[in-house]
Amino acid sequence: MSLPTIRLAVDAVVFGYDPKEGISVLLIQRKYDPFKGGWALPGGLVNEDESLEHAVERELEEETGVKVDYLEQLYTFGNPGRDPRNRVVAVAYYGLVKKSDFILYAATDADDAKWFHWDELPELAFDHKDILETAIKRLRGKIRYEPIGFELLDDKFPFSDLHKLYENVLDKEVDRRNFKKKFLQLDILTELEEKVSEGPGRPGSLFKFNQEKYDKFKKEGFNFEI
Repeated sequence: MSLPTIRLAVDAVVFGYDPKEGISVLLIQRKYDPFKGGWALPGGLVNEDESLEHAVERELEEETGVKVDYLEQLYTFGNPGRDPRNRVVAVAYYGLVKKSDFILYAATDADDAKWFHWDELPELAFDHKDILETAIKRLRGKIRYEPIGFELLDDKFPFSDLHKLYENVLDKEVDRRNFKKKFLQLDILTELEEKVSEGPGRPGSLFKFNQEKYDKFKKEGFNFEI
């Protein structure tokens, strides 16, 4: 009886944020079969001498030019028929980045790398639609109890930008007054003396995140729910 040959891979779901365009997903166009010319999540096989984290960072940078400081492990996908070539188990990761921080370029086994708005996605190769749907669900669940935004907003931002970010991720309207009250109670934002005009009415304050307080709360646990 021969021993089973199972290969280990990693896939990356990278959500990109832009205040005007909303949430996008980073995809690569495959250069080779299977699914040649089709769109897929960045990823590939793990080398014997590397960790999962290094593998996903390497594949992402090689295929798209994007270097993400932090990717969170999402889920393991191991359906026997998920890859028509071999039995492949994939460990998926996800993260959020600011799109303007990167210039995309495709390399290795990718013909192209491109951002797609998450409401206007092409058909995806393998089981990547399932992976993406799992990541979206995880992201929307997570921001209900853990504040996000450091990597996605400018260093100084009007509160409306933070509010808009949450509405984009949750894909629904969020009561601004209640949202602002809850967020300010966390005391992880510093209100600056600088003002900015956002239309009619008096100028509003700019804010910035307090990284030290955020890290402290993250260790102790947040009490934050939209």
